[in-house]
Amino acid sequence: MASDTDTGNTRTDSFDSLAFDVFSRACPSRSTLEHVTGRWGGLTIGALYEESLRFNELRRRVDGVSEKMLSQTLHALERDGLVLREAQPVNPPRVDYELTPFGREVAEQLLGLIHCVEGRMNEVLASRARYDEARGGR
Repeated sequence: MASDTDTGNTRTDSFDSLAFDVFSRACPSRSTLEHVTGRWGGLTIGALYEESLRFNELRRRVDGVSEKMLSQTLHALERDGLVLREAQPVNPPRVDYELTPFGREVAEQLLGLIHCVEGRMNEVLASRARYDEARGGR
């Protein structure tokens, strides 16, 4: 990590005094939130909360994600410090993915939302049916 020559602090220390605001267009927290709450990011984080997984195990667990999208998602989550990629020195090569402590904290919040939505799906489906019927069906 690059050092700040005046203070001797690492570059990340200079961010400590910044006020982050996800509602501001220029705030870097917005892209992290997008990575976490996007279709594949949320499902990937939720799947990794259960256990560390290899790429293909994760792809099977997150039904419907393409190899390309899962790869892009994992790279973004790793870059944001949510996922740890660990290459094992074995033959054939083995790569495991797991959540970092920050990733686990985010996953706990995300899983609360997932469980809330899953638990209320009967209401959601009834609401959709009423909405569609009031607008001439879909």
